Amino acid sequence: MCLLVFSFHGHPEYPFVFASNRDEFLDRPTAPMDFWKDAPDLLAGRDLRGGGTWLGLTRTGRFATVTNYREVGRAKPEAPTRGRLPVRFLLGDDAPDAFLDRLAPEADRYNGFNLLVGAGGALRYFSNRGARRALGPGLYGLSNHLLDTPWPKVVRAKAGLRAILDEERIEPEALFALLADETKAPDDALPDTGVGLEWERLLSSIFIRSPKYGTRASTVVLTNRRGGTDVYERTFPTDGSAPFTRRFRLPTATP
Repeated sequence: MCLLVFSFHGHPEYPFVFASNRDEFLDRPTAPMDFWKDAPDLLAGRDLRGGGTWLGLTRTGRFATVTNYREVGRAKPEAPTRGRLPVRFLLGDDAPDAFLDRLAPEADRYNGFNLLVGAGGALRYFSNRGARRALGPGLYGLSNHLLDTPWPKVVRAKAGLRAILDEERIEPEALFALLADETKAPDDALPDTGVGLEWERLLSSIFIRSPKYGTRASTVVLTNRRGGTDVYERTFPTDGSAPFTRRFRLPTATP
């Protein structure tokens, strides 16, 4: 997943509002979000190559998502897949802080990542590139650098979510419209992450479209003040067929 934006206790009716795009090479095999047969309480997509996920929730109110930290030339081919990190949290019972305490000593085994975990009303952020935060009420954005790094797409997505939060009722389609924005940043606003100007341009939009790489799925999570959580995933098939959206209802608040 390459872009996520979320509000934590920033709306009177929706304590958690989350919107994200998962960007990936189109030839990477993926199963869309669903409850896992081998872990029936876990709702997540599945990376069929690495076996992990980029985003998941459980019926018991646990939440986790991961993004890569873009750093050209530092990747370790032998490193374990980062997609196992959300699964480890989701299938465990550690509180977020306890989980991160256990993860920290081994975090350098992985290529660069950002991890967001939540449960029991606590939301925590951790990166093995030198950041850890307990998140309080606020609006946050994350791509492939540290939390709230002001890349143009992050700034644009946060502004879009801020406007949506002004509404009394939050409609999932408003969040999907935000995630569908293909506006590219001007060259003078692009970060220099070592991938070259052509790729920086391509990756600068909220929604990414190209022949080999792009947005594979958009996900919206809405927790309401009565305690339930609605999850929507819009999948963009790589065979050119029409996108499709699935809705899931979880009985507990997330995170």
